[in-house]
Amino acid sequence: MGTPDFAVEALRQLVEGGYNVVGVITMPDKPAGRGHKIQYSPVKQYALEQNLPLLQPERLKDEAFVEALREWKADLQIVVAFRMLPEVVWNMPRLGTFNLHASLLPQYRGAAPINWAVINGDTETGITTFFLKHEIDTGEVIQQVRVPIADTDNVEVVHDKLMMLGGKLVLETVDAILNGTVKPIPQEEMAVVGELRPAPKIFKETCRIDWNQSVKKIYDFIRGLSPYPAAWSELITSEKGAPVAVKIFESEKIYESHQLAIGTIVTDGKKFMKVAVPDGFVSILSLQLPGKKRLKIDELLRGYHLEDGCLMK
Repeated sequence: MGTPDFAVEALRQLVEGGYNVVGVITMPDKPAGRGHKIQYSPVKQYALEQNLPLLQPERLKDEAFVEALREWKADLQIVVAFRMLPEVVWNMPRLGTFNLHASLLPQYRGAAPINWAVINGDTETGITTFFLKHEIDTGEVIQQVRVPIADTDNVEVVHDKLMMLGGKLVLETVDAILNGTVKPIPQEEMAVVGELRPAPKIFKETCRIDWNQSVKKIYDFIRGLSPYPAAWSELITSEKGAPVAVKIFESEKIYESHQLAIGTIVTDGKKFMKVAVPDGFVSILSLQLPGKKRLKIDELLRGYHLEDGCLMK
């Protein structure tokens, strides 16, 4: 059960590993883009390519779906980046249902664990397989793999690392369950350094940059949302000009004392643009104007007039 690319890797490794995949469950098709063209999820595309049986329920408690799922007679169910399952679904197979989660549980329970780990400046994350129970992301842990986060990694880089390792961990977990060697650990018995951090769903307003934060916090915030959904801010070029919402994808840290107001832009109008924050500057390396493509800062400045004293708010 899954929808995005992150789930495809695990499914692909199961299929190529010769496991008996009796069926695939993914989200219903949704219209996307300006033309509202129906777009298949990555998991559906792969399932169709492999001629795998497919279910796309609107409601997971729907009797017709539950009966169709029961007819597959699956011994084990695997969930990767999907919705919260009702007990009638996760409790169905004789060997249970396990989930692959992109964090070192119990840290970062929720919908966006990779984003929040990078936003919070963590130097390590990982992947976890765990058995499902009633409360979301709280079931007994089966296996974990730790992965370092480099200071230059953005969400895309960390996502891809975890995706590849996740596919392998799913296979290892399946083998352990089939061989009867699993010794799951309750999450409340696991050692945790520091406080537990949540990973709630990210909305547009979540992505707005607060320039009153430190250089490091803003730098981590930008890479924690890059390339999607992307951190953003309002660019104000004059007192009477309307604010322009810009997405920011890459930045650099500059620790330097100054007397400028927070959010003040410093630029040579050709090659660089930096924003004043309390303990220095955040140098903007790539960004996107509304309706335009993403550009490196020198490319943008060649066609967009910007002067010292403009503001980011």
